[in-house]
Amino acid sequence: MKIIITVNNLKDWDFEIKNIEVITAKQYLTNQDYSKLKNARVFNLCRDYKYQSAGYYVSLLAAARKHKAIPSIATIQEMKSISVVKILSTELDSLIQKSLKDIKSERFTLSIYFGKNLSKKYDALSMQLFNLFQSPFIRAHFIMSNGKWAVQNISPIASGDIPEEHKAFVEEAAAKYFEAKKFNVPERTTAAYSMAILYDPHEKTAPSSDKTLQKFIKAASQKGIQANLITKDDYNYLSSYDALFIRETTAVNHHTFRFAQRAKAEGLVVVDDPESIIKCSNKVYLAELLKMHQIEAPETIIIHKENINIAPDILGFPIILKQPDSAFSQGVSKAENMEEYKKKVADLLEKSDLIVGQQFLQTDFDWRVGVFNGEALYACKYYMSKQHWQIVNWNKNGQYGKVETIPVELAPPALIKTAEKLSNLIGDSLYGVDIKQKGNKFYVIEINDNPNIDTGVEDAVLKDKLYSKMMDVFLNRIQKTKRVILY
Repeated sequence: MKIIITVNNLKDWDFEIKNIEVITAKQYLTNQDYSKLKNARVFNLCRDYKYQSAGYYVSLLAAARKHKAIPSIATIQEMKSISVVKILSTELDSLIQKSLKDIKSERFTLSIYFGKNLSKKYDALSMQLFNLFQSPFIRAHFIMSNGKWAVQNISPIASGDIPEEHKAFVEEAAAKYFEAKKFNVPERTTAAYSMAILYDPHEKTAPSSDKTLQKFIKAASQKGIQANLITKDDYNYLSSYDALFIRETTAVNHHTFRFAQRAKAEGLVVVDDPESIIKCSNKVYLAELLKMHQIEAPETIIIHKENINIAPDILGFPIILKQPDSAFSQGVSKAENMEEYKKKVADLLEKSDLIVGQQFLQTDFDWRVGVFNGEALYACKYYMSKQHWQIVNWNKNGQYGKVETIPVELAPPALIKTAEKLSNLIGDSLYGVDIKQKGNKFYVIEINDNPNIDTGVEDAVLKDKLYSKMMDVFLNRIQKTKRVILY
């Protein structure tokens, strides 16, 4: 297995570790040799992992390439979430109190290098925190509060920020770690028979209407699951449920993602899970995933500051430009000529280091296939909004085109096969796969977590059976979790 360390600048890594390849984040993101590489571990030691930075994309694209990234995108987000940090560190409360009982000050910082600290007396705590927040170099900040030590926050340490006096120890710890090849993170599970359905009563483009939410609640009740509607204000009560079903538009930098993280950390069954939200919300990840698995899609290029002028020659005009975390046709624009293209690309690159450029395919409708637990549940034709090139015209207050739902068994088999294949590459959550059809060929446009399911539209064929089938999945997962715990 190839082991790779990524840094922003090669000068950030001045350690001698055998059989380790050290490259820049830019090389990993743009050199095609690394996208073709199989069976690799990527230790991401970039200077920061802020959203849509180079460090963020290293871990994101590593997941698309089936490389094991440390830290993973989920770990990066968990370290940013104070609430998740507190949830996970609660498991270690007794160890924290025991390890820090002799500290006289009211604040303490623990530097952890591959699960080790310079002082051996903190090794047990360092290893446990490393297991929970698996990142090569982390700092745990503790504060004394009400006579007890508590974790204030967890943050990554850039390799270039390691104190000079720590470097010899770090080199030794890294060498031992790579020789041992211990890379597993422990799992956490729990069980119950109740469900929280997260929604926003004020959301104008909610994935399910109030009437539809009541259908989910009724179907859950028929399976022996008590389902309650909750909002973002009910965060502290989440742990009392066994499952979380998110029916609010999700985003990574949003409370929906924090709910998903918290639910996962507590051992709840989660739909949509944090990993699905991360993967589906980023078009850069999707483009890499489609390429890696040879799934048909419109010609696509990942655009960055150094290849801006290449895309028009390859894609031609018009070009579709996508903000990486665009959703519901927002953050997606069309450039008809070079002048328009350069202006829109410049604006998008101000927000993200990478954006997506895509060939424009003119069609009267887009297919949307809803997939849950690996099985297609519905197939819809979403027609373009009147006199517009998208299914939603946000310039006219979110005007939708008409929708036609057909039985899955009557939909083109290649369509369903493509949707289920892509969904299984993301996970086993709830997805909406958007596909364009040209003749007998099908081209994936995108995959969304948290897709629309509404009365009279997506349930037009299965009707109440749609909700029943979905609640069967929840029930089976809850019962499976309970069996594991009882065992």
